Amino acid sequence: MNPIVDKMYNGDLFSQWLGIRRLEERPGYCRLEMTVREEMVNGFGIAHGAITFALADSALAFASNSHGRHAVSIETSINHLKPVFPGDAITCEAMESSKSNRLGLYHIHVKRGEDVVAHFKGMVFIKDTLWEV
Repeated sequence: MNPIVDKMYNGDLFSQWLGIRRLEERPGYCRLEMTVREEMVNGFGIAHGAITFALADSALAFASNSHGRHAVSIETSINHLKPVFPGDAITCEAMESSKSNRLGLYHIHVKRGEDVVAHFKGMVFIKDTLWEV
């Protein structure tokens, strides 16, 4: 596992509350998993959109910071393609599409099994600040 992501995750109480499990990490890439719980549903009985967004947002943070410099999101969007239900195990995979000295673009697919349930796109600003681990 990546020591930068270790440091980030250990201080990220929200990702911990979500029950996120880290599956794979390398520079510019991250794969996560979590299980949707009853308290994560909306009035329709399906996972609140913020749940898949939060999972993907955590993957964006871990993937973009794994290069060693602080990176913060400056624009994000999500398309919810299929409903997610309590008990569903969902995974997401963050992949770096483009990276310069200052900007990084990431595409993240959230899946239930082989079904893509959401697509997230995130742009990050890459600071000069280095991670100390």
